[in-house]
Amino acid sequence: MYDSDQRKIVSVLCHGSIFFSTTLVAIAIPLAALFLSTDPVVKDNAKEAINFHFNVWLYGIIIGVLAFVTLGALGLILGPILFLFHWGLPILGIVQLLNNPDQVYRYPFIFRVF
Repeated sequence: MYDSDQRKIVSVLCHGSIFFSTTLVAIAIPLAALFLSTDPVVKDNAKEAINFHFNVWLYGIIIGVLAFVTLGALGLILGPILFLFHWGLPILGIVQLLNNPDQVYRYPFIFRVF
């Protein structure tokens, strides 16, 4: 059986790493958890966090290009939505993992590479 406290801490670290934003630490934490952990729930949470990182970066690039093309008009509309997406969903995931560390948190509205 796997240690529930360790599972909770590592899974929360994976999802909370998004708050390091564009630093390499943000992606290094879930990558390290993915490759070093033997716990299947931690591995699934790490994969989900990595997929979320890629989606946030991709959406940010798309919104940046659209804002440039529309002289900022779409950036004013889509920027706050991305902000809520970027900050709100990981907070929701952390809260859910703290309440139930044995379940994998799945982000809505993302495509999964892994």
